[in-house]
Parts: sequence; C-alpha cells; structure tokens
Amino acid sequence: MNVVIEKNLMVAMRDGVELATDVYRPHGDGPFPTLVERIPYNKEIYGMISGWVDVLRAAREGFAVVVQDTRGRYQSGGNFRPFADEKADGADTVAWAAGQAWSTGSVGMFGSSYTGATQWLAAAERPPALATISAAVAGSENYDNWLYQGGALRLGFALQWVTSSLGMGELARSASRDTKLIGRLLRMLDAMDDVFSTLPIRDHPVLTDIAPYLTEWLDHPERDNYWERLSARNTVVTNLPVLNIGGWYDLFLGGTLQNYLALRARSKDPDAHRQRLIIGPWAHGAASGVFPERSFGVRAGYDGADITGAQLDWFREHLAGTPPETPSSPVRIFVMGPNVWRDEPDWPLPDTDYVDYFLGSVGHARTSNGGGTLSTSTESDSEPASESDSFVYDPADPVRTCGGATYLPGLFIGANAGPRDQTPTESRDDVLCYTSEPLNRPLEVTGPVRARLFVSSSAVDTDFTAALVDVDPAGRAELVCDGILRCRYRNSTTQPEFLDPGMVYEIEVDLVATAYVFAAGHRLRLDVSSSNFPKFDRNPNAAVPVADAGAGDVVVATNTVWHGSARPSRLVLPVIRRTA
Repeated sequence: MNVVIEKNLMVAMRDGVELATDVYRPHGDGPFPTLVERIPYNKEIYGMISGWVDVLRAAREGFAVVVQDTRGRYQSGGNFRPFADEKADGADTVAWAAGQAWSTGSVGMFGSSYTGATQWLAAAERPPALATISAAVAGSENYDNWLYQGGALRLGFALQWVTSSLGMGELARSASRDTKLIGRLLRMLDAMDDVFSTLPIRDHPVLTDIAPYLTEWLDHPERDNYWERLSARNTVVTNLPVLNIGGWYDLFLGGTLQNYLALRARSKDPDAHRQRLIIGPWAHGAASGVFPERSFGVRAGYDGADITGAQLDWFREHLAGTPPETPSSPVRIFVMGPNVWRDEPDWPLPDTDYVDYFLGSVGHARTSNGGGTLSTSTESDSEPASESDSFVYDPADPVRTCGGATYLPGLFIGANAGPRDQTPTESRDDVLCYTSEPLNRPLEVTGPVRARLFVSSSAVDTDFTAALVDVDPAGRAELVCDGILRCRYRNSTTQPEFLDPGMVYEIEVDLVATAYVFAAGHRLRLDVSSSNFPKFDRNPNAAVPVADAGAGDVVVATNTVWHGSARPSRLVLPVIRRTA
C-alpha cells in the first residue's frame, strides 16, 4: 500500500503554541484508525523507531500515524518543561488528529520511555477520542520509578538522559547562537564519570548549563504536591485498555508492572483482554536481548518477538473492533534460562509460591569468599553461627554499578546494563554475600522479588542495596535483579524519618521482578551493600538533603545486617513449580 507523508504540519495548542507534526497515512481518502506518538527526541529520526512501532509498516497496514515533536523540542515552538505541558498538549493533539478528514475519530497512542509518559499524561486528561494506549518501557509516575527508586536518586539515568538524549535537542535548537553551550555539552559527554562524581550534586554542570529543571526535581526529594501535579496516576481509575510493554533489565520495569496491576484491579470491565502485559529480556535503550556477557537468543529481541505486530493487532482490536484470529493471552513473558516466550493468565502468576530464603553466616559474610549462607531454614548447619554481619560504607569509595537495570553511557546504553558478572563487586570488603548450596534441580523464579532485612547503622541515615545473583559451577556470578532503599524513606517517601544509630530496624528492599530459571548445580546468592554508583547517588549518611551534601558532609558508616531466628533476614522468591 502506498503511503502519503506530510511533514511539519504546525498544530496549534490551546495556548497558541504550534507543534511540528508529521503524518503518515495510507493513500486514499480513508478514514483510517489513527495512532499518535509525541516525542522529545526528534521525530525525523527517533520518531520512526523509538516507540517500538514501525511507522511505515503501520501506515501500509491501514493506520494513519501522527508523529510530533513535543513542545520546545526540535521543530516545535514553546519551551520544553519535562512533563509539565504533556497533559494539555497530548489531549489537544489527540483531538486534532481525531478531527482530520482522514481519521475515523478513534485514536490510539504509542511510544516508549518519555514518549510513554506523554501517553499516560494525555490519558489523564481523558480526551474523548482516545480509545487506547500502548506504553513501552515507561514508568508509573514521575517521582517513583522515574527519577527516584527506593528514595534514592537515579543519578546515572538523570544526568545521562539529560546530557545525551535531551542535550542533543538543545544543540539542534541553539547551534547558531550558543557555541559555548555546544562546547560544554560535548565536554560533558566525553567525561561523564567526572560529571557523575561532582559533589554536591546540585553543582553538577548539567543542572547549571543544560537542564535547570533538574534543580526543581532535586528540590523535591520526597513525593509531594509538586510531583502530584506532574503525575498521571488518575489515569488508572479509567477503563482505558492499555498494552504495557517492559523489559526485565529496564529501569522502568517496576512502573510498567504497577501500571498493569493498577488497571487490572480497577477496571470496570472484568474482561482481562482489556489489559495486556508483555515483558522481554531487555534493557532500556537495548531491546535486542543481547548483552556484552550474555545473549538470550535470536527470538529475544523485540523484532524477533514482532512487537510492532503485537501492537498493531492491539490497535486493530481497540480502534477498529477487529480482534485477532487467535486471542492473545493477558500476559506474555520471556523466561530467561530456557530462553522461551510464554503466555500466562495474569501477573503475578496465579501458581506462584513465595519461598523465604534466610540469611546466615559462619564467621562473616564479607566478599564471596566469606561464610554467608542462604537457605530455607533460619538455623545454620554449621557452628558457631553469627547473628550479624557488618561492613564499612564510605561514600567516598562507593560500590560501582556493574550491570542491571541501568541507563549509563556506552553502546546505546546497553554496554553497562543487563546480566553482568558480579565477581569484581563481590571481592569488595563492603559487600556481603549470602550463598545457597548447589541446586538439585532447576528452580524457576518468576514474579516480584523482595529482601526483608533486619539492619542497623552507626549513622542517622544510609542506604541498603540488594542483588539476586546466579552463581554457576565455574563461579561466575550473574546479576538477575537488584534494588535499593534509602533508610530515611523506609516507611514513607512523603516524610523522611532518620535512624537512631545502633537501633535495629526491619526494612524491605524491592528488587522489582524477574522471570529466570536457575539451572541444576547453580547456586542462589544475595549480595547486600550500601551503594550502587553511579546508578544511584551516594548517601552521605548524614541528616542533610542529599543533593546539597558536599565532601565535608560525608560520614563513614558501619552498617550491619542481622539474621537468625530472632531477626530472620530473608530473601523472598516467587517460585514456580510446574511439571513438564
């Protein structure tokens, strides 16, 4: 089918600002069901691919596709204020698209990452023509699971996103009038490690030179009314059909799962097919299923899984009333290990058995060569067993990020992400390692993963990190999933509560989720520490705003994990037991 392309139509918003908009539609009068993508990363390039929808394929298969530069970006007018204008602009764009002669008046939205956020924010305005959305690797709100996780700032993501992804747009718009800005940005891109290490965080050159709105974000380290104004959380009270797409190593996985669960719980229609979830073995910006140290096979990438086809099927059903010949399952997940796609009736899986693996140690659990144990019993088979393990956390010498759900520089963000070997990390004296005996049979862990720890600190605040690791018979320690908790936010992210030094507290570290089969002969391991830098900012261990903490505010803390029958620190795993 021939495609008609119209470039840079200027669409007026309610306040008169005009946004540059491209249209791709089948040849002919139509009308056609209509798709909208609103993107800050340059519609001329990334608009064709970033939403995980092949735009030309969609047009050839009978959809009109609208791709727009968001306000203040590239060809569009106005000033870019992340999130702040996306509700009104999104609703206005949906209304414009629905009113065109080539449109049926039924509109769906698609996109990934920030472009997923533009969908949720537009949906929060409830434009009448918006019938469905398909949000890929997108968070649930703009505080938690976007800028912060467990109360800790996603420093690496914030600075890399602003400098590389958004900074390029500033270059394009200012190239003819601010050569100094160009030079500063290019120097930052060339020396991101130095940029990450700046203290206090508020003095980062990214804030002062490129993105002053980041200063506003740092002014609100708790979830307060500022973040509520930028939130799309009221979207989940609607009956809007949503296709949520995520990745096991994507930094927005938690938000993707929360979005699905919230809509499933509140949907007025009991039909599960109004909500769908697809999760692949992907990192943010690296959706091939191939990582530097591990490949999940040729079918692991979103192309191999035909994510474009899955979305077009979704839009045919919810925009044109044409369901697929074979009904899709509510949940489709990629299970790592056997490396297979699998259909499921819901998330978490209905046959999940939550199993506690208790921490213990003989002597000490520091490093992978220590005596840390992990078992389904609170009692150690060896004596004498220790009741606790301590380590020293020095913010001036943090544990460096090694894989996981990261967004750091290198090979389209994928070089530092995913299932990296944790052996170098586990050689540090400030990392506790708790390891199981070799497994007698394969163990499938699919679902939410949590670590419930009894902890104390010599400081008034500190962080605890936790990572689930797969140890093979040769000793390679592959990261499966991880998380962090800033202790001042252990009870609430709206109101900080500092620690009493030496007092023992029970905390929960959210390791988000996975779908992973540990092979027979492999061992489970839980790594516990207090830093994961620069994925997260460093906690200075002091009762000061973290963004304002300079080198003189840093406190070295002795942190302790307690275990045993009286204080049963444990890893809670979602185990799936099925017969072939």
